[in-house]
Amino acid sequence: MEAKKISDDLSVSPQISADDIKEIARLGFRSIICNRPDGEGSDQPTFDEITKAASDAGLETRYLPIVSGKVTDQNADEFGSLLGVLPGPVFAYCRTGTRSATLWSLSQASRLATSEILRATKAAGYDMGGVVRRIVNGGKTPTDQADAKYDVVIVGGGAAGISIASSLQARSAGLQIAVIDPADIHYYQPGWTMVGGGIFDASTTAKTMGSLIPKGVHWIKSAVAAFEPKDDAIVLDGCRVVKYVRLIVCPGLKLDWNAVDGLVDTLGRNGVTSNYRYDLAPYTWELVSSMRHGKALFTQPPMPIKCAGAPQKAMYLSADHWQRSDVLNRIIIEFCNAGGVLFGVKDYVPALEKYIDRYGVGLNFFHNLVAIDGTAKKAWFDVIKPGEDVQRIEKSFDMIHVCPPQVAPDFIRVSPLADAAGWVDVDQATLRHKTYANIWSLGDVMNAPNAKTAAAARKQAPVVAENVIADIDGKSAVAQYDGYGSCPLTVERGRIVLAEFGYGGTLLPSFPKWLIDGTKPSRLAWFLKEKLLPPIYWKAMLRGKEWLAKPEKVSVK
Repeated sequence: MEAKKISDDLSVSPQISADDIKEIARLGFRSIICNRPDGEGSDQPTFDEITKAASDAGLETRYLPIVSGKVTDQNADEFGSLLGVLPGPVFAYCRTGTRSATLWSLSQASRLATSEILRATKAAGYDMGGVVRRIVNGGKTPTDQADAKYDVVIVGGGAAGISIASSLQARSAGLQIAVIDPADIHYYQPGWTMVGGGIFDASTTAKTMGSLIPKGVHWIKSAVAAFEPKDDAIVLDGCRVVKYVRLIVCPGLKLDWNAVDGLVDTLGRNGVTSNYRYDLAPYTWELVSSMRHGKALFTQPPMPIKCAGAPQKAMYLSADHWQRSDVLNRIIIEFCNAGGVLFGVKDYVPALEKYIDRYGVGLNFFHNLVAIDGTAKKAWFDVIKPGEDVQRIEKSFDMIHVCPPQVAPDFIRVSPLADAAGWVDVDQATLRHKTYANIWSLGDVMNAPNAKTAAAARKQAPVVAENVIADIDGKSAVAQYDGYGSCPLTVERGRIVLAEFGYGGTLLPSFPKWLIDGTKPSRLAWFLKEKLLPPIYWKAMLRGKEWLAKPEKVSVK
């Protein structure tokens, strides 16, 4: 007997015997549902045998037999009703447990999000991909066929999605391309650091999605519920189905604010802020510009996160303002980093350490923020040093800038496209999916070991575009991605350490050293960040103009 927990109220199992009943009762179950018809297998105990043993153990039983592969909508409704009336927790079984898991999934479809159902069943070892359209459709069998089909479907309308749409269109104007994204607004997220530093106005970092979708590209304003890669199909919320010849997946990542206990309840007030959200970045500057004394904390969660330097950028710009305002000596600054180094590429660390000393920042490595009480102005960190037991410590604050933990979106993590960690599983050079040959991915959601930045997407888009067009022409991949990412570290107002690197920490500078030495603070790099990069983003990158982004050709050995 193998009980696989689906929810607090239900566990499922492959076929059981009468001898298993005592153990089922010992584990605390109060009811049993049999979903396997009698006589399906020659060595299968009858339901009457199970019922007798269950009665002796004080358990209730119900018989809801399902023919393998034929779970009806009515069956699911009946299963849901049983869960509502039987004393719980309930133990359900069939030959493998799949029918029981399927019945639960369909019965809960109108109550739970599709991603929650898929996550629960996947964790128990059951793949609900075969009924995902029914789950999305509220547990009912859909009667519709594919609503539309395109040559290329792009999931995500962020920096990566719009860029790849434009890059493809520039190479092949006749392609039928669709972008799927439910958002009304597209954000230039690299600008939020500057908003939090009082340099940009937040409104300059936002444009309507409709104004940015390339002309001739179809915009499907909907959320993705699930993928069916074996059928070249995507299921949208509401159970609409979009089919594709080739798929590009780039929905970005999920900021997991709820992973820090108490954070959601206090964001945007009580001195708790974050430049990782459009509406909060102005609050960062409000706090910084008004602070005259006290304690300021800046946090960084475990990797991966988008723009690994962003938590530091907020700290440096804040400290620079306090220094210019002649109040720095009255403010205690601490950087609490879940990692063990200041920056992942060692060549840039010496320049950063000089600013750490200049601003008197206290460095706390292996400190991961786990809880916060904004009203009490307290934060708790788990200190996880290598080879030592976890220690939870408390820190007070007057201001705290939080970088939230970050994960792949729910609908990606539970999909067949994801690796064990939940990221889209691609070849790190060609960015093609390792299992499905007509799927590519770029941006923050894929699992290549590169920095998750808009600059990385700028270099990835031409690579994917070249390789998709080559595939259309019946050729192998022709372009490869070298892991390029860029992190303009705003160490003070007017100077930037321009970190540019690729796989393995290899330095990949875009400019000659005499012009910009990325390992040292530079005024020209600041000019690039403040004046040039925003228009390059809006008017070049998102429009398929691949300035300084020519893809590297695949090397032939």
